[in-house]
Amino acid sequence: MVYLLFVIGFVLVIFGANFLVDGASSIAKRFKISNLVIGLTVVAFGTSAPELVVTVLAGINNSNEIALGNVVGSNIFNILLILGVAALIYPLTVHKNTVFKEIPLALLSAVLILVLGSDLFIDNEKIDVFSNYNSTSTSLLGGALSRIDGFVLLMFFAVFIFYVFATAKDSGGENEGEEIKELPIAKSVLYLLAGLTGLVFGGKWVVEGAVEIATAMGLSEKFVGLTIVAAGTSLPELATSIVAAYKRQTDIAIGNVVGSNIFNSFFILGIGAF
Repeated sequence: MVYLLFVIGFVLVIFGANFLVDGASSIAKRFKISNLVIGLTVVAFGTSAPELVVTVLAGINNSNEIALGNVVGSNIFNILLILGVAALIYPLTVHKNTVFKEIPLALLSAVLILVLGSDLFIDNEKIDVFSNYNSTSTSLLGGALSRIDGFVLLMFFAVFIFYVFATAKDSGGENEGEEIKELPIAKSVLYLLAGLTGLVFGGKWVVEGAVEIATAMGLSEKFVGLTIVAAGTSLPELATSIVAAYKRQTDIAIGNVVGSNIFNSFFILGIGAF
């Protein structure tokens, strides 16, 4: 059954991405919101839903390497693989705002994770991360993302959301690429919800199948988190950006990747640590 759901998950991810892009594009056209803002918020959050589920469940189960590896690995897949594939399908236009605001914010999130997680190198001491959770405490020669660190990440996420809404207010509603078909509002919302549902369940089933296969092969949690789980949870971003690039909606293709990385680092890792 796990392997059957693994295959069904791929199908749901592809069709979910298509519905999500159509619904988001239609809503952007109707409410005069640019494709970039939609990509940075609704689409990014929807495609990051599998990462959120996996990270939170892994954190609750003390599978820390899967939780952190999932986020870090997904961000690497997003930038190197997904943007690369999308750019091969159709040249991606990078706007000035993206170069000077969104991309630096995504880079800041990576630097912030490095600093917050480098307790050993900063304080030069072992970090006892589990002493408050169970009787068999474990000292790590490295660092930890504490609840305070999670709160800091969530505060940066709040700043990002404030910026996005400010951008939405000033965006003239310009949408580049092919003409976007304006659907009835009820149909647009239905497409959006269907797309999000397909992405969440499809991504979840793909990850469960991948983990089952990896476990059967005797692989480590770190390897599973950085590769199979990260690749599995990045499938929605891959499908969404490919569909958007094919439809010449490059704002959504780029905004989806940049927004997903910011969501992963600030919101998902923040929630997991908190």
